[in-house]
Amino acid sequence: MNELPNLPGYLFEPSLGGLISTVLTFLLPLLAAILMRQSWGTGLKGTVLLLLAAVKVFLEAWIAAINSGVNFNFTVVLYGVVLNFLVAVAMHFGLWRGTSVQQALMNSGNTDKTINGQLV
Repeated sequence: MNELPNLPGYLFEPSLGGLISTVLTFLLPLLAAILMRQSWGTGLKGTVLLLLAAVKVFLEAWIAAINSGVNFNFTVVLYGVVLNFLVAVAMHFGLWRGTSVQQALMNSGNTDKTINGQLV
């Protein structure tokens, strides 16, 4: 049976990697805010957040697999993506939503443009 790489942050292992992973998960909604436009619907905004969570977990699992010498396990990555996405959504609604930090990032990032009266 294949050994699974220990991905940091899921049950919070007290290590530098676990701490960095947890902090990044809490900050994912802010990173997503930089990429989003305010006019986008909630489904598209959620997709951006899901993609960021997927990239984060994929990189963590890849690095963990290389460092531990075990095979990359896609099942663990899927579990991590779901878990990171749920934590990021909870952070968005519970902590970041409507704060001046989130609004500033959304205004500084990918802004809406109007050309000839149409939103582009």
